[in-house]
Amino acid sequence: MLPGLLACVVGGVIAMGLAKLMPGMSALLIAILLGAIWRNLLPVPEMIMPGVTFSSKKLLRTGIVLLGLQLALSQILALGPGVLLVVVLCVGVTFGATMLIGGWLGMDLSQRLLIAAGFSICGAAAVAATEGATKAKQDQVATAIGLVVLFGTLMIPIVPALGALLGMDESAIGMLIGASTHEVAQVVAAGGAVGSSALAVAVTVKLARVVTLAPMIAGVSMYMNKKHAVEGAKNPPIVPLFVVGFIAMMLLRTTGIIPEPMLEFAKLAQTFLLAAAMFGLGLGVHIRGLMRSGSRSLVLAALSTLIILGVAVAGTMLFPPAG
Repeated sequence: MLPGLLACVVGGVIAMGLAKLMPGMSALLIAILLGAIWRNLLPVPEMIMPGVTFSSKKLLRTGIVLLGLQLALSQILALGPGVLLVVVLCVGVTFGATMLIGGWLGMDLSQRLLIAAGFSICGAAAVAATEGATKAKQDQVATAIGLVVLFGTLMIPIVPALGALLGMDESAIGMLIGASTHEVAQVVAAGGAVGSSALAVAVTVKLARVVTLAPMIAGVSMYMNKKHAVEGAKNPPIVPLFVVGFIAMMLLRTTGIIPEPMLEFAKLAQTFLLAAAMFGLGLGVHIRGLMRSGSRSLVLAALSTLIILGVAVAGTMLFPPAG
């Protein structure tokens, strides 16, 4: 376990250091890219894989729990009913349409669920959260994460440019970024490139999408438990423990009793844990394997991206953020 865990920790630290040197780049995105570069250009020793698997699951889930401390219910509710409706529609329509189109393409249920969750909610973290409920294979998880990285990275320059082309102000572009872009890291990169007010709105809207992770995973778990029920077999919990932890941390933050220095430390710890986990996930992104996964996965990912972007554009035009 130790060699792989150490490799991911070092990868996460390097990614955080590079993020400091490259304003506008997120440590999480850098970590995934570093892992993917190693996986595709250099041999990866088999001895590190158990620790890498541990990091990409356990460290990721711990980081998601701490992510709850960055959210207060008051922030989410302050977005207003119109923006919240857009968030729900972006998640719901994208998830449903991705599942439907994936079915038409003849894709495996687990692969469809992973891509639908990743593209509608919060990227790699949602893919990892859905993995346990779907009992997906490791290559399916790697494919979904690779697609999130590929298409989400392409959205970093495209979405702000689209918002500007449509004549949106900075706050509206921020809403568009938060409502459509896959990864929290990619949202930070895109919003930061536009401006501080765009970044604030983008992150808040994106975190509102993250909140939907808990009910969505619960729904997927219930569906999969019912579909694959085996008499006498123990089903996984409807709501995974780390999702319960995420909600608990969010409610704790809402009380306002946590001092600011502790919140800052928690944010740093969360970034480190997620960066280490993303490095491990990056080591699972094999470009040749991704291409071998077939054109159907790429087509579904592209269509899913276009769907959430279309819903986000329409929603932002109809319900622009106040101020």
